[in-house]
Order: sequence, then C-alpha cells, then structure tokens
Amino acid sequence: MLQFYIITIFPKVFEPILNESIIKRAQEKGLVKINLYNLRDFSLDKHKKVDDRPFGGGPGMVMKPEPIFRAVEHIKHRAKIILLSPRGEKLNQKIAKELSKERQLILICGHYEGVDERVKKIIDREISIGDYVLTGGEIPAMVLVDAVTRLVPGVLGDEDSLSQESFEENLLEYPHYTRPAVFKGMKVPEVLISGNHQRIAKWRQEKALKHTKAKRPDLLKKNRLNIPTI
Repeated sequence: MLQFYIITIFPKVFEPILNESIIKRAQEKGLVKINLYNLRDFSLDKHKKVDDRPFGGGPGMVMKPEPIFRAVEHIKHRAKIILLSPRGEKLNQKIAKELSKERQLILICGHYEGVDERVKKIIDREISIGDYVLTGGEIPAMVLVDAVTRLVPGVLGDEDSLSQESFEENLLEYPHYTRPAVFKGMKVPEVLISGNHQRIAKWRQEKALKHTKAKRPDLLKKNRLNIPTI
C-alpha cells in the first residue's frame, strides 16, 4: 500500500477529488491510503496562524517553519517528504513512476509567498506542476496524487493501457476513435477497422511520432526508439 500524508491549510478542498473515480477505487481496494492533516492544528499561535511577515521586508506573507516541522514530526514515518513549490523540478511521467514505488509520501502544500527556507532541511524533493504560479500547493498535490496513484500496480483494470499512454517512450499518444464509425460525415480511419493489427500498430506509431513532432518536439530528442521521425 502507498500512503499519502497531505499537509495543507485547506483539507476540505481535497474531499471531492479523493472520493471519486480511480482514486476512490484505489482506496477501497486498499492499494492507496490518503491522510489529510490541517496545518493549523500544529500552530502554537492562539489564533492558529501559520504565516508571518518576511524578514527583510517585501510583499506578502511566508509560511512559518514551526507548524510544518511539528506536522511532519507528528506523522512520524520514514516517508519521502515533498514540497509542492514553483521552484521545484517539473513533474513528469518519470517522476510519477519513481514516486509510485514508494511506500509513504508526505506532501506539503505551500502557500503565500512560499515557506521559510529552513523547512528545506527536511525536504527530500521539491516538485512543481508547471512554469506558472498558483494560489497554493493544493491543486499541485492533487495532480501528483492522481498521476502517482494510477501507476500503483493493481489500481487500473487494464495494466496494458499504461504502456500505451502519452509520454511513454517520450511520445505523445496516438489518436483514438470509437463508435459510431461515421459521425456527421467524419469517418474513422479505414486502417482501424481493417482487423490488421500489424498495420494498426504501424499507423499508431506514425501518428504518435507526427503529433509529438508537431506539439512537443523536445520529447523527440529524448526518444530512444530506433525509428525515424516523420
């Protein structure tokens, strides 16, 4: 079982996400457990404050170190500690796979202008979900939980689907079609209804390469397949 321990000042925002779809089923199967901790419960301030003005001046507020240290110490597990932060390494499929092999992950949701730098002493990894700034780390934490959970063995019904998703082998995924075969004059490519699996595999590979070249050419530089780009 993979256990997540999420430290946040807004635990209620997670409830709709964690109680639906694949993440809900993963918990019901006992493959994943998600524990939420309200950071304000670990504040020593009578008003439950978790932030203060930055030393040296400047705009905004900074998350205080004491509540975060106390929350992590309360959890008392040998978990990898991750801070969701715009300064972190960008989350990708490779990182999600690495994290899916862990047994315990503590996720700290940053806020305001950031966290006191001394918190970095207990952080194993800083992760960002993109080159933009969000109000807080709750949405990035949800993204990370979703991306990692679906990679835990047994979570998805069809394990083969994982090997054919976008970013596997550094390629975007090929186009998908379903019934009806003709919709508003638009036809499904003939090859997909031909029954020729060799032709279908070749078509899908070609389309994946074409889409990757058009939308994410940077991925092709990492591509290890011995196949020519289109």
